[in-house]
Order: sequence, then structure tokens, then C-alpha cells
Amino acid sequence: MKVLLVEDEKPAAKRLERLILSYNDQIIIVGKIDSVKGAIRWLSDHEPPDLIFMDIQLADGLSFEIFEYAEVTSPIIFTTAYDEYALKAFKVNSIDYLLKPIDESELSSAFDKYEKLIAKTSTNNPGFNSIEQITQAMSMLTRQYKNRFIVKIGEHIKAISIDDILFFFSRDRATYCVTTEGKSYLLDPSLQEVAQMLDPQHFFQINRKYIISLKAVNDMVSFSNSRLKIILKHSDDNDVIVSRERVQDFKSWLDQ
Repeated sequence: MKVLLVEDEKPAAKRLERLILSYNDQIIIVGKIDSVKGAIRWLSDHEPPDLIFMDIQLADGLSFEIFEYAEVTSPIIFTTAYDEYALKAFKVNSIDYLLKPIDESELSSAFDKYEKLIAKTSTNNPGFNSIEQITQAMSMLTRQYKNRFIVKIGEHIKAISIDDILFFFSRDRATYCVTTEGKSYLLDPSLQEVAQMLDPQHFFQINRKYIISLKAVNDMVSFSNSRLKIILKHSDDNDVIVSRERVQDFKSWLDQ
């Protein structure tokens, strides 16, 4: 894999190179650029690298300016000390956005996203020549999921972190979330709308009434017709069943 580094701080560039090679010592660093102008020249004179690590704030401007003067077809992992440019980063070829100082586990996760991107585009197009396919794949990988839900409690407004939610359920045409504290809150979106907002790595819709996280599960019991019965924390519903057509996908989700 050929990687280009665009970073104007030498210590940061050296540390990033060290982390990358620690992740995979077969990676080739094809260039280390420290400016917008330098990146534009390099990209104009060289074959596109497999991946670019790009700092957002460079000595002569923001790296987003590069896209105005050079054709950038390589996937990009942005690095920055600030998070104010996250949304703008996702409008270009970004597959991840890492805050400095970069953590080894976050770097590894970013490479995992890159490998998923390669696998997807290679399956659809072995030549990996379609920027449209690359962009579509990256948009899936960089999709922004809900981090919190806003609920109204009387005259008060409360923000509930997604990390504090065990499961969601639907009852009498209303949608609720249940927290790790065992409290239930009414939500505005429908359960199907909530399902589109959640990271499928962390939540699974087991039937038309329930979306659960793994930490919500107290027990799982084999049920009739190859179904599974779920015993949920902070729930008095004794009939939480994984629908038969979703059992296999549910087991795969548990095993990820």
C-alpha cells in the first residue's frame, strides 16, 4: 500500500509515520508534503497513492483548497487538532477524521474502514477505476449515526447519550428508549426512523417492536419455530422474541 502524508508539523509527521509503519511495516510512504501548494504539485506530477493522510490546517492554508486545484481520487484520512471541520471533511473523499494526538486504536480503526472500502469497490469493480463507486462506498463507511436523543420531560429538555441507551421499543404507536438506569423516555421519531439513525454495529432490530443493544441482554433462550426469546434488562415484557427471519442475522451480529 502506498501512502502519502500531508502534514506541516515535522514531529506530528514523524509520529504518524511511526504509527502507520507500526500498524503495517509493508506500507510505503511515497511522500511527505507540508503545504497546500506542495500537495497540489505532488498530486499533479504523480500517480494517485492508495491512501492519503491529510492534516486540515497547513502552513499556507486549509487542505480543502487542494481539491479546488488538483484532482484527488485517493481515499483520505483527515488529521487535525480541532473538530470544527468534521462535516466539511466528509464532503470530500474522507473515510475517517482523526483528532490529534492520534490514538493507535483509532488509527487501526481508520485502516479497517479503508480495507472495507477496498473490499467493497474491488467486488463491484476489480479495476478500482470508478471515482463514483469510491465515493458511494466512502459515503456508506462515513455515515454519521446518532450520538444522542433529545427528550422532553415536562417543561424540561434532556439529552440522552446513545451510550446510555439499552434498547428502543414501540407501544401504542409511540416510541420509547430505555436507559441503563432503567428509565423510559418518549421519543418523537417512529421506531423505523430510529432504526435508520443507529449504528448497526451497536444496535439490532430483532422484530417490529424492539431495537436492542448487546448490553441490554440478560439472557437468550431457544424458542419455538427456531426463534429466540430475549430477556432484557429493565423490561417487564416476557414476550420479546427475535423474529424467525432475523434469527440468523441476529446470531451473526452477536458474533461480529
